[in-house]
Amino acid sequence: MNREYHKWYSPHLNREMELLVFGHAGARVLVFPTSMGRFFEWEDRGMIAALHHHISQGWFQLYCVDSVDTESWYCKGCHPADRVRRHIQYEQYIMNEVLPFSLSKNQHPFLITTGASFGAYHAVNIAFRHPERFDRVIGMSGIYDIRNWLDGYYDDNVYFNNPVDYIPNEHEPHRLAALKHLDIILAVGEHDPNIEHNRYFSHLLWQKDIWHAFRVWEGWAHDWPWWQQMIVRYIGGHD
Repeated sequence: MNREYHKWYSPHLNREMELLVFGHAGARVLVFPTSMGRFFEWEDRGMIAALHHHISQGWFQLYCVDSVDTESWYCKGCHPADRVRRHIQYEQYIMNEVLPFSLSKNQHPFLITTGASFGAYHAVNIAFRHPERFDRVIGMSGIYDIRNWLDGYYDDNVYFNNPVDYIPNEHEPHRLAALKHLDIILAVGEHDPNIEHNRYFSHLLWQKDIWHAFRVWEGWAHDWPWWQQMIVRYIGGHD
């Protein structure tokens, strides 16, 4: 299986960023780590091994990016407004550096994004903010309300990065059409603390007539052994 390490200086973040690429062909998959996780997390936690067959067959090519959560949402020493601004810079890095890099290596038009736990927030938010660029999003055990990370602070930047806020107010026809084009998969355990939040988020999507697959797994399901099973089941579609 092809494995590549890449590192470059990001002008959007003003720091060096690292990522790993797995696979040689197939649909491109943008992978976000969990809270404050690193670009090698999916490899270390057995997610790449679980997808070994899919990757080796040339069905998918994974781009496992690093996070800057310690500089954004989890930076308790930063003003909340600065936390959000750092996240926006991170999104610019993803959209203007990582995705063009992926296209330079692989022209496959189908683009997936995924993540587990806090990584699911990153995946869902970026796909919903740029639905014209993505084709499938898989959120595993995620939470899609970022306000708990901001100590009560709120501004327009928070709103436009908080899916439970902006989805109910979507009304532009081209935006709604692009969101409805997305193959959206939300998976969560029946005993996960986030289960009711996921039900609520699913309800918000249905209210806007945004079709999606909402899958509830038996048990806790908020850990790597379940996420390994989830990604194998859903990376090719909503099952």
